[in-house]
Amino acid sequence: MLTAMSSGGRIGHDAPYMPRGCDMRWFSSEEICEILARFEKVVIVGDSMMRHVIGSLNVLIRKDLGYGAVTDWNFSPEERSLSCPVDTVDVMSKYSLFPPFPSQWLNFYWVVEQMIRFPIAPEELSRLRDLLPSSKPLRPYAFIFGHGLWNDLDLQATLDWLDLILDITISSAPWLQTDYTSSNSVHSISNLASKRSRKGAQASKSVSWPGKRHNGFWPRLFLTPNAAGKEKPDEWLVSQGNKALTIFEESVKEEAGRRGVEHLGTYNMSIQSNKFDGVHVDLKGNLIKAMMVLNWLNMLEVEKF
Repeated sequence: MLTAMSSGGRIGHDAPYMPRGCDMRWFSSEEICEILARFEKVVIVGDSMMRHVIGSLNVLIRKDLGYGAVTDWNFSPEERSLSCPVDTVDVMSKYSLFPPFPSQWLNFYWVVEQMIRFPIAPEELSRLRDLLPSSKPLRPYAFIFGHGLWNDLDLQATLDWLDLILDITISSAPWLQTDYTSSNSVHSISNLASKRSRKGAQASKSVSWPGKRHNGFWPRLFLTPNAAGKEKPDEWLVSQGNKALTIFEESVKEEAGRRGVEHLGTYNMSIQSNKFDGVHVDLKGNLIKAMMVLNWLNMLEVEKF
């Protein structure tokens, strides 16, 4: 499914997107709530492109194209009170990006963590540690990553960013691996995360990755940036143009796979889509991204947790 979604495309500018070789389901709001309710938390880590994905998830759950993705600070007090007329579940976020969304019968959370560049700020790493429980929850966690543009599509910087997040995650939540009862293993991983955090970009050159460490149920997905549009400033057309974006997507797919992280490419989906600033796709494009993520979440075998 990820291959089909990554390699699909459009026949003409802003034409409907089609996966290649199989169909992608377009879920109803009720089905989306049921999918998300399978997880204790869905943790989304990344930059503005990932923020737009969760904004689109809000649109789909709220059934509100007008206000569903509007960030919290754009709501007046009157609009905020009108947007959620029923019982609510909080969307947890550093910035409280979105108001609570309606849910009369479910209890789930997603978490947005802004980590846009490497080296990662210490306070951002601290927030990540704080949201991960040390004991196994009743339902699994799913992790969705997005990174690249803020480090100018520097592959090594992206891998350092990803490796540090994975190290922090497994050291804070050792239940993500089947042999988490091994204190020596947890201690070793914790030391590795501390070393990477202290040394920054040089750490990955001197510290080896201790195996994939994904024997437990640890679903992880990496979204690479979408294609650039004609409005992208000229000074970025070499380092962040479509040639660089294509090479970056292919390289991240290979390197993420070595780490047990699945990959979803968005270049083909977005090359003929509207981009309001030459960087970010419009609401239609982001709704497709969100539905891609939901198709991935839906196919995860949560019963293995």
